Amino acid sequence: MLKVLSGVRPTGDMHLGNYLGAFKAWVEDQYSYDAFYCVVDLHALAEEINPEVLRDRTLKTALTLLAVGLDPSKCTLFIQSHVPAHAEMSWLLSCVATYGELGRMTQFKDKSHGKDTVRVGLYTYPVLMASDILLYQAQRVPVGHDQKQHLELTRDIAMRFNNKYGEVFTIPTAFVPKVGARVMDLQDPTAKMSKSSNNSSGIIYVLEDPSSIEKKIKRAVTDTNSDVIYDPKSRPGVSNLLELLGAATDSKPEDLAPKYQNYGSLKLDTSKAVIEMLDPIRQRVKDLEKDLGEVHRIIAAGAQKAAESANATLERAKEAMGLLS
Repeated sequence: MLKVLSGVRPTGDMHLGNYLGAFKAWVEDQYSYDAFYCVVDLHALAEEINPEVLRDRTLKTALTLLAVGLDPSKCTLFIQSHVPAHAEMSWLLSCVATYGELGRMTQFKDKSHGKDTVRVGLYTYPVLMASDILLYQAQRVPVGHDQKQHLELTRDIAMRFNNKYGEVFTIPTAFVPKVGARVMDLQDPTAKMSKSSNNSSGIIYVLEDPSSIEKKIKRAVTDTNSDVIYDPKSRPGVSNLLELLGAATDSKPEDLAPKYQNYGSLKLDTSKAVIEMLDPIRQRVKDLEKDLGEVHRIIAAGAQKAAESANATLERAKEAMGLLS
């Protein structure tokens, strides 16, 4: 089976964009690939985050991943920092990557813009990401459009390493999954729904209370027109609602549009469908929280399995670079 690897940062509560844009595809892939999924808590340290908040969000993210359908008997689910090889490999690859390459990363430029102090970890973030991928010899890496540049850097580092030190790493291929919806911000439908948004009223969280979801969708920005038409470019607000309704009901948004004469009924049906889609996940998290010992056992077992694969690759890389065994 081909290996697939993906990860998520525990830097905020998981939202509808995470679920529809990534997690649903992860659940499907676990049945077709040798799948490794990790909560990348080391990446979260690249920016300011309270230690207690990080611990809480890491566990909550793991709970959410289990609740959406990741099956520990079908995939390897683990916490990044529980496998020390990630940090060690990151240093080895930092000695292969170049200063110029990292300086060209657009995400670093965006996140560091206007800041007086920037952590070195934010600059070297892509090297740690390369380590995450290359440790598991992953052939397939699902990425969003904003991460494609980092995946290209990973490929460049792997090829440079192999050419200089011998064939150690598999060259990964980026895979941009088909998203079930253009999950845009409810208050700014021209922007992607994001954990980093300053306005939480535009974000629907996976574990959010149903009444809150209903309120947010009711107040979602639409358009000055009153007719319901699916046209993402000229009518982003109403199109966003149609996308969400389509994703929740497994329907095409363009087929749903003619069924509605006004925004009120569309918003009502969208909120009902989204709440119904997320209800089983919320309930599953509540069930998991009743037995956190079992959750920690799953995470520990995942880390042990991940370490077996990661350590084998790390040893090959160290030997290739001339480190004494």
